[in-house]
Amino acid sequence: MKEFERARWRCRRGMLELDIILLRFMDKHYRQLSTKELLQFDRLLSLSDSDLWDMICARKSAIDDDQLPVLKLLQES
Repeated sequence: MKEFERARWRCRRGMLELDIILLRFMDKHYRQLSTKELLQFDRLLSLSDSDLWDMICARKSAIDDDQLPVLKLLQES
């Protein structure tokens, strides 16, 4: 449970739009992610707000193709 709370805290960003998308993602998908997907999500959270927002909005492509499954879930949130 601590991991979930820590990830949820990291989803609080400086951009309201990101807050909404990331928290929806946490509520819908986080607990079903595999270990590999959790690592991908963690890497996405380490991006700057603008880079992450551009990736979610498909203005910028994923840095790593391994991030695509998690990025697609974020885009659906």
